[in-house]
Amino acid sequence: MTRAAGSRWQRTPGCPRFRGVNWFDTVDFPKDGDGCRWDATPHDPVTRVRFQGVGHVKVHQHRPVVGRVKTVSVKREGRKWFVVLTAEQDQPEPLPATGSVVGIDMGIANFLADSNGAFVPNPRHGRTNADRLASAQQALARFPRVRRDKRTAHHRRAVGKVAKLHGKVRRQRLDHAHKTALGLVREHDFIAHEDLKIRNMVKTVAPKPDPGQPGSFLPNGAAAKTGLNRSISDAGWGVFRAILNAKAERAGREVMAVDPRDTSRRCPECGHTAKENRPTQDTFHCVSCGHLAHADTVGAVNVLRAGLVRREPQPA
Repeated sequence: MTRAAGSRWQRTPGCPRFRGVNWFDTVDFPKDGDGCRWDATPHDPVTRVRFQGVGHVKVHQHRPVVGRVKTVSVKREGRKWFVVLTAEQDQPEPLPATGSVVGIDMGIANFLADSNGAFVPNPRHGRTNADRLASAQQALARFPRVRRDKRTAHHRRAVGKVAKLHGKVRRQRLDHAHKTALGLVREHDFIAHEDLKIRNMVKTVAPKPDPGQPGSFLPNGAAAKTGLNRSISDAGWGVFRAILNAKAERAGREVMAVDPRDTSRRCPECGHTAKENRPTQDTFHCVSCGHLAHADTVGAVNVLRAGLVRREPQPA
């Protein structure tokens, strides 16, 4: 049997393959009561889920389930098991209006800056755990590549350690995104942000062949771009925007994405747009009127203004 390019599912047909305990990590039940039953008694402090052929299993419920349970999934992450529920509920009550609007500018040095001059620091969870993750991956790389059913207990422990560290970083990033988005939704009725094309921003640099020496390449800044790509991925802008949109919809808030072009180069006082207005990464100094401010704050102010223009109905 040969292995085709791509994932493990894209293999050439052949003999039946053994699927061990580590082959699947998720089991989905399309309907509550079809093979499983979510059993959450209101007055019972212990929550249970019942699986066909297994019985009742205790569940540590981190928050009450609101609505009627539709689907149930059992997910494994490392040596931990999770029950993921999809519930149908009525339209939630929107939060009371605050009369506040805000624009946010996402960045690397700071996770985001708003148009009011406030900053949210970038926690850099990936960089904080980079050394331990590198050590765990090096320990895993020492094991030879063998078949799935021939791996030793030491190899499985090494795999579990890498997965545990990746899961920790992912949960930290999600926790920070949830808390930041919740604060914005609670304080503002309208939130404008840049419509960043994150997938394009993290692309690798194309090589530059040297026309004078065939087979060699000119410097293209690939190392610096790789560091920038890693920082963008570590910030988790895409995850944060998805969480912000979901929380805003639930709370009855309005979120709008605007064109990010020249938002950090346009002066909010006189409107002059030039590359020279931003002499450093953090400083904005207008060469026309002399306005001086933090570059991220200026970008957030311009994002808010662009969002308000799109929000207001335009005359025909």
